[in-house]
Amino acid sequence: MKNLRLALTVLLGISMGTEALAQPDASFRPRARDIGLAPGVLKTGPLNAITDVEGVLVGQVTIWEGENVRTGVTAILPHDGNLFQEKVPGAIYLGNAFGKLVGYTQVQELGFIETPIVLTNTLSVWEAADAVVTHLLALPGNAEVRSINPVIGETNDGYLNDIRGRHVEERHVLEALRGARGGPVAEGVVGAGTGTVAFGWKGGIGTSSRLLPESLGGYTVGVLVQSNYGGVLSMDGLPVGVELGRYYLKNEISGPAADGSIMMVVATDAPASAFGLARIAKRAMLGLSRTGATSSNGSGDYVIAFSTARELRSAFESSGRTEGAPVLRNDDLSPLFQAAIEATEEAVYNSMLKAVDVTGRDGNRIEALPLDRLLEIGKKYNRLHPPASGR
Repeated sequence: MKNLRLALTVLLGISMGTEALAQPDASFRPRARDIGLAPGVLKTGPLNAITDVEGVLVGQVTIWEGENVRTGVTAILPHDGNLFQEKVPGAIYLGNAFGKLVGYTQVQELGFIETPIVLTNTLSVWEAADAVVTHLLALPGNAEVRSINPVIGETNDGYLNDIRGRHVEERHVLEALRGARGGPVAEGVVGAGTGTVAFGWKGGIGTSSRLLPESLGGYTVGVLVQSNYGGVLSMDGLPVGVELGRYYLKNEISGPAADGSIMMVVATDAPASAFGLARIAKRAMLGLSRTGATSSNGSGDYVIAFSTARELRSAFESSGRTEGAPVLRNDDLSPLFQAAIEATEEAVYNSMLKAVDVTGRDGNRIEALPLDRLLEIGKKYNRLHPPASGR
């Protein structure tokens, strides 16, 4: 049975219980707010997830095969319609461009995203891009389409995963796309975060959201991350990496490496133009910095941002010579900057706190952030508390 393929489809919000068939149970692990980590000043959305942004869907497929395959796919859809026919304003910010992000140049040039955003491992981005093309070509209304710009991000999960085997197949990507849903988002060892490592502990998928007060527009900002990077871990100001004795440049030559990558996807319902979204995307890097990231030479740190505002969608075919609607002024973007910073920071914490120990390729093992030790640190600084009973 070892060699039996146990590729599971995890349909977020409707079938998370099937995860236990292929991977360790993570239900006992808390999210950040369950233990008192609540960075920032803004309120979260109802789910504290990227799906709090109306219309955003997430689908994930976890590929957990035998002893050596620990990888997967995470898909983010700005809306449930035909994205090629109803493109959304978008921008991509390069924090450190050591990576293989497919689709960057056209988004940079035109300011629109016309496909779902898919995250996977480094050597599977081209398979994922091909699958997105297959998905879009098959949609009703796309019979005459001859050019598609898929947006695919990645991090390298090669320590835990047999990355050279390129186990992500078209069917996995298509399943993630077709199964994308709103609602709660599974975090930690799931989808594209199955084999990732952060700060020397298990990383993964994490998400968070922020709501602006009605006086500032009442907009929502949601962030989803695929954490696989390093540095000196700080959690809402707590010097966790130093206290646990595991951090970059410890004793100058030892400690976990800072290389890796992180993909950050920022969604908002605010009517922000591509220019405004690029400015919002930059602020996600400030949220990343709060976690202690080094953004080292070998770390691919990317932010993909989009707006779901219906009035700003660009129709593929139109008889009009102009398009667009009023967008937020620069002066009104600052609250969205704060929201992106806070949601990015908390999404990273959730990606690590919801992760569990994983043993993968060649017996390599990465432990989850030790909750008991973290709570001890929180007690030392009078900050954290044990999670509520049953969590």
